[in-house]
Amino acid sequence: MAGSMVATFRAEVTPPVGHPLCAGWTAPAIGVTDSLSALGLVLVGDGDPIVLCALDWCEISNGDHLLWRETLAQAVGTTPDRVAVQSVHQHNAPWPDQEAERLLTERGAPGLVMDVDWCAAALDRVAAAVAASAWQPLTHIALGEATVDRVASNRRVMGPDGKVKGVRWTQCRDAAIRDAPEGLIDPVLKTISLWNGDDKLAVIHFYAVHPCSYYGDGLVTSDFVGHARERRNAEDGGALHIYFTGCAGNITPGKYNDGAPANRPVLTDRVYEAMLAAEDRAERLPMGRLDARVTSVRLPPREDMVEDELLAVVAEAGESDKERIRAALKVAYLRRRDTPIDLLLIRLGERASILNLPGEPFIEYQLLAQELRPEGFVAVAGYGDCGPGYIPLARSYAEGGYEPVDAFVSGECEALMRSAIARLLSP
Repeated sequence: MAGSMVATFRAEVTPPVGHPLCAGWTAPAIGVTDSLSALGLVLVGDGDPIVLCALDWCEISNGDHLLWRETLAQAVGTTPDRVAVQSVHQHNAPWPDQEAERLLTERGAPGLVMDVDWCAAALDRVAAAVAASAWQPLTHIALGEATVDRVASNRRVMGPDGKVKGVRWTQCRDAAIRDAPEGLIDPVLKTISLWNGDDKLAVIHFYAVHPCSYYGDGLVTSDFVGHARERRNAEDGGALHIYFTGCAGNITPGKYNDGAPANRPVLTDRVYEAMLAAEDRAERLPMGRLDARVTSVRLPPREDMVEDELLAVVAEAGESDKERIRAALKVAYLRRRDTPIDLLLIRLGERASILNLPGEPFIEYQLLAQELRPEGFVAVAGYGDCGPGYIPLARSYAEGGYEPVDAFVSGECEALMRSAIARLLSP
């Protein structure tokens, strides 16, 4: 192919009634509010094709994430390290991990995490869509950004002693915690649009917030970020709009959301308005060089995760399903600890970069990436391989709060993540 090329794809990945949601941590599917999609791009510039996929699922972890990357790589004749599969992280959505499912099945609790056959069929549909995508020349990009009004807030509300005094959940019903300051966030939604001459082909949006207005009712939904995205898809002709969640491990809409269903359309409108504003303000540039950089990290598991103890929990019929599932997911991560996790940077011309990160990283990693390239336009997608779970900072473990307790990795990971991000964003 001469010059840079792009192809877009879309496939339906809505789970059936009865399928586990959020790896079984919440109620299984009892109905569908709106369908779920896998949307993305195949890019060709320097080197083999690059695949970028945003998936309306809660997470994909460990071996399943690698399986997705291998399968999509085969569909376009590239290598798995040039494939980024990022979950959007809606909670009323699937979260496959076959190793965790196998551990539970062997101990008398099948089907708590996933339906293996259905998840395989969903992957096949996405791979077929990727393989069938049609190439078009990529001649220009446009870069825009806009502040999102009253959506994101930091989940970790700090006290005067430097410890977490309150947790601002995605649905925060504690008025005092809601009224605390927003805390550290990235308020900016970034947008990259791809053009063939005067024809807009695709628009990619990036914003860091847990995309959950309310969940746990068993009604499958793409939630407010999916609703905003689909509004743009419905009104924007042939251009495919794609949405990625950034480093939202410690970022929720809790300051502006008490879980009332009426808040979902309000949050939708606010994200949608930022999408429009970012596109309206976008600066159009010639495409320039298109290439990718890859590095990998091994993120050490937390020190208190002991496989034999966790397997005892998995096998204990008297434990709650949630605790058995949590233990199985931890064992799945322990068993892949020596398998490196790839981080992918896609470079679009001289200014624009898309950084794809694993797990549920804290917002500080996104801000770091932008600080390392102050003259550039760095868009960040989190929720790649979610085997590590939350990726807090080293100091977070002493500060307390929810994420360090629920993380599967240790405080050593901050230095490793910072080093990997710096390698990718170096000149």
